[in-house]
Amino acid sequence: QVQLVESGGGLVQPGGSLRLSCAASGSIGSINYMGWYRQGPGKQRELVATITSGGSINYADSVKGRFTISRDIAKKTVYLQMNSVKPEDTDVYYCNFNVKRPFGARSDYWGQGTQVTVSS
Repeated sequence: QVQLVESGGGLVQPGGSLRLSCAASGSIGSINYMGWYRQGPGKQRELVATITSGGSINYADSVKGRFTISRDIAKKTVYLQMNSVKPEDTDVYYCNFNVKRPFGARSDYWGQGTQVTVSS
């Protein structure tokens, strides 16, 4: 059974930094891409950043230049380095692995979510 376990969330002051990690356990198979999303109360889940198995990266405009996504495929782990954080970055952050399945199908796995709170 595949599980994604997140760590690294917490309380950080505006302008500070935080690093999130998400590690997969179990036989996850071949990964298409990994990503981070966030969701606040009453809001839809939104993309923060994604990185493909080939290393192509996409960021939401709101985090460009401040956040950095990286991954270690051998360790089945994805990271999100958050710098110069702002109060509006306060949300629950979820990691996502999109993996290949037989016959061209795909599956999504999600972490349990980790709270990030930016406040002085």
